[in-house]
Amino acid sequence: MEERRLDLRIPNEARQQEARRTEELLFRLGQTPSYSDEYQTLLRELFTGGLGENCFIAAPIFMNLAANLHIGNRVAINAYFRCMSAGQIYIDDDALIAMNVSIITNNHDFYERRILTIRDVHICRNTWIGAGATILPGVTVGENAVVGAGSVVTRDVPPNVVVAGNPAKIIRQLDADKFEIMPQAAGGRSPAGDDLVRSERL
Repeated sequence: MEERRLDLRIPNEARQQEARRTEELLFRLGQTPSYSDEYQTLLRELFTGGLGENCFIAAPIFMNLAANLHIGNRVAINAYFRCMSAGQIYIDDDALIAMNVSIITNNHDFYERRILTIRDVHICRNTWIGAGATILPGVTVGENAVVGAGSVVTRDVPPNVVVAGNPAKIIRQLDADKFEIMPQAAGGRSPAGDDLVRSERL
């Protein structure tokens, strides 16, 4: 992913307004029962960059600029999800993100630390990000890939592999032919259900 730079010493009213909007909506989301219609309305209001159908997103979550997240269909995101989202974050259909995962799109220049260096992150279709994993700027996690719990992902992950460790390395190949596209469950809810969504086994 291409790197961009943002000088924090230069006022940016649009960015400040989005940060305030995000903070307010995240606060309201954290005070609202997740089963309520109000919760779903707040999610739609929060993710103006796009929120697909039949998603499960459990508060509390944190991000500084929610408009920079783009979330596909049937995505499950567990509690304590955190994003440094100065850059764009793309989460494709059927991704599973476990508890306490961090996605980071920005860093500081080593010498001019009021300058942010920014690279987008892409979580591809049907990936599974294990509990406590950290995805660093510029990373693409390939389709069907699994990121083991507690891993720190510093470079692109190919499709159909399991990676783990710090820095994360490939520990297993997966058979792409064994994956099936998850069908939509009756009643408009992800068939993953709360049991799978809340699983932290990896």
